[in-house]
Amino acid sequence: QVQLVESGGGLVQAGGSLRLSCAASGRTFSNYAMGWFRQAPGKEREFVAAIGWSGANTVYADSVKGRFTISRDNAKNTVYLQMNRLKPEDTAVYYCAGARVNWVVSVEGVFDYWGQGTQVTVSS
Repeated sequence: QVQLVESGGGLVQAGGSLRLSCAASGRTFSNYAMGWFRQAPGKEREFVAAIGWSGANTVYADSVKGRFTISRDNAKNTVYLQMNRLKPEDTAVYYCAGARVNWVVSVEGVFDYWGQGTQVTVSS
């Protein structure tokens, strides 16, 4: 089992920045691909960004490309999501997820472990 705990959410004005963190415990973190997903009120959960086990490979949703950066520190068992130039439409609960694969993946069904989520609210 892998336990994932997100932190770093909050309220920010449009154009501002936030950095989300996801701390993992349990099995060997470096063996897992990691990802971030989000769910806005009344909408389905959607993919945001993902990173492979080494951190060398990343993939982003078009809506966040160029504004968000995913990274990981395997020594700290932590994955990050740096969010810049935030927009009101980025408002959502953000979830960290882990997949028992080494390569980068973006399909929700591949992810085995999920955190509880952290709220991000962007005011206009």
